[in-house]
Amino acid sequence: MSLPSSLAAESGAAISPSRRRRSQQLVTLGGVLLVALPLAMWAANRSAPLIFGLAALAFLAAMLVAGRAAELLRNLASAMRSPIALALAGFLLWALVSLAWSHRPAASLSIWGELVLPLVCGLVIAAAAQLRPRPAVLRALAITIILACALVAFELASGLSQRIALGLGKQMSFVFNRPIITCIMLAAPVVHGLWSRPGASLPDRLLAALTALAVIGCTFASESGAAKFGLLMLIAGWAVTLLLPRLSLAATMIAFAATLAVAPVLGRLADRAIPPSVHAELADSHSRDRVNIWLSFGEAIQARPIIGSGFGASAALQTHPVAAQVSEPRRLLLAVGHPHSAPVQIWVETGLIGAVLIGLAGLAFLVRLRRLPARDLAPRLAVFVAAFAMASVGHGAWQGWWIALLAAAAVWFYAERNEPAREVEHV
Repeated sequence: MSLPSSLAAESGAAISPSRRRRSQQLVTLGGVLLVALPLAMWAANRSAPLIFGLAALAFLAAMLVAGRAAELLRNLASAMRSPIALALAGFLLWALVSLAWSHRPAASLSIWGELVLPLVCGLVIAAAAQLRPRPAVLRALAITIILACALVAFELASGLSQRIALGLGKQMSFVFNRPIITCIMLAAPVVHGLWSRPGASLPDRLLAALTALAVIGCTFASESGAAKFGLLMLIAGWAVTLLLPRLSLAATMIAFAATLAVAPVLGRLADRAIPPSVHAELADSHSRDRVNIWLSFGEAIQARPIIGSGFGASAALQTHPVAAQVSEPRRLLLAVGHPHSAPVQIWVETGLIGAVLIGLAGLAFLVRLRRLPARDLAPRLAVFVAAFAMASVGHGAWQGWWIALLAAAAVWFYAERNEPAREVEHV
């Protein structure tokens, strides 16, 4: 995506020292905001879109101050011609069209904006090509992840006594699920960068190991079943890809496509496959409740399998006309807000057409990864596997904090190409 160095140099040749200094200050501000994201999510667990958006504005302003708007536009245009971007753009357009049969078009449009904004911000940060994950920057991000994990663990161990005493926010342990997922998603590029970069020092590798241990300890101290599942998938995916990179990539592509394909009948499959004893063991993760929810939303998919019920309709599907076509025992669970599975939600809201477009985007991303050596493929594929695993059993698919985290992890990996010492093609 980036310009040749000669063109980049020409674009900044006529800039005054003061403008160059202001541009660099804005770049620094953008980097600081991205580094602060784990702590921001600990303090306010929906803050990721705000922090990520401010970082994107800082990088955008840096390019404008430096007189590099044309370069930014060329990079954006180049990115938008990629198969990944075309498939995603097709899905976003289809989602927008589907508002025509959503029963709450204004609310659905707001949800659509919550999805689009972090994606645009991530595209701007990548196109600006100003984020440079130098060792000092990665160390700072590692420290904020460790601090966020320590603060979460301390609050969980103390029974949230500090929040209760100060009267801050929701005083329930589940509020830490999002910060923990934040740490999982951002730990992968940090650990990879500190451990695998050329000439990595022993202190940096120790910091990488400490970051990994902090995330593992904090995750298993939490009550988030989705986070634990995602972390296990990340570790397994990373290890298997290092040993068998091509087989791991092929298996991921098959699993991704298969999971999307079976989403309409996921509830029935899980209902038959999971015995009551397993549900009893997983009671804290509400596995039986999830299966019941998938059964309810599965009936809604059967009612409108091609075009879905409209983007964002899951938020109040019990009031949608499609609810009348869901059996009475299952209708009550349509009010839970979302089906706790991104593939199911994609089918419910955008039908087969939306599922095909998302599938094409995901497969295009995985195909692009095939050019990477195992060392660089492993963390990226592991994050994809972990993210899809968590999204398949957890939160709503379009929540802004989640999309911002996906975009943040992507830009940290992508930014490696901005470091001269790294000569790997990234996505």
